[in-house]
Amino acid sequence: MVFGNDWMDAPHSTGTTIMAVEFDGGVVIGADSRTSTGVYVANRVTDKLTKISDKIYCCRSGSAADTQAIADIVAYSLNYHENQTGEEPLVSEAASEFRNYCYNYRDSLMAGIIVAGWDKKNGGQVYSIPLGGMLVRQGVTIGGSGSSYIYGFVREFYKPNMNKADCIEFVKKAVKHAIYHDGSSGGVCRIGVITESGIERSVFFNTEDGSPVITGN
Repeated sequence: MVFGNDWMDAPHSTGTTIMAVEFDGGVVIGADSRTSTGVYVANRVTDKLTKISDKIYCCRSGSAADTQAIADIVAYSLNYHENQTGEEPLVSEAASEFRNYCYNYRDSLMAGIIVAGWDKKNGGQVYSIPLGGMLVRQGVTIGGSGSSYIYGFVREFYKPNMNKADCIEFVKKAVKHAIYHDGSSGGVCRIGVITESGIERSVFFNTEDGSPVITGN
């Protein structure tokens, strides 16, 4: 428990809800936007959809410092590789790099990562790298503290081969359910749709009609 002003020295944590879903032609990624310092909300509008390359993004949960540091290292590595070879990086390559860092430093890092994106070899792909550094590709995956509240929802309403529109609605509803039930999740629901053309991002507020604000690429 944090007493007095000790919360000011507490580490920033993205106790959070993150998820990603594959569809024919790409992936949909989503996350809430709350960052906590101890029991206090440090940032209500954090962007947890982190760019690794033009068509590869990661969703971060755990320690904000740990996950951001790993994402920066992997992004630099893939950018260097692309500059040297002239080829866009593969999603599986990005996921493997994340796995290497999360596994090799598993005793000192608190990082749960979802890597998602599109490449010309395998199309849309989603990879889950939970605490400890395991790596597995999944059609749908969820993570963060809010995920424990929506396992039943995901199991009930996820259907293989959903189209883009259905995936967006599915991710939006799942994140909003997690925000409602999980005290460490909150803020807005950020969604990104990654296809061959790049990423299209939206922000959904908890309004009655759930109308989005399109924020571009």
